[in-house]
Amino acid sequence: MRTLARDTSAEAERVLIDLLRQASPARKLAMMLDANRTARMLAMTGLRERHPEESESQLRRRLADLWLGPDLAAKAYGPSGGK
Repeated sequence: MRTLARDTSAEAERVLIDLLRQASPARKLAMMLDANRTARMLAMTGLRERHPEESESQLRRRLADLWLGPDLAAKAYGPSGGK
């Protein structure tokens, strides 16, 4: 049987799935919030490296484009300011 990740053994994946099944809904939500926070931090770090001249607000607007897509970000936050 193939595992979801090529670098994970079937036994390790089974243990992980069992632990996730046993986790409370609150724990699962906390894990998802942590993963989302980490993804946002990594995305912002990449944006800062690619656009060092831009302000934090400009970078957050770029993040909205990545996170929501340009159309929805424009509806939510207005035009991006001529990227």
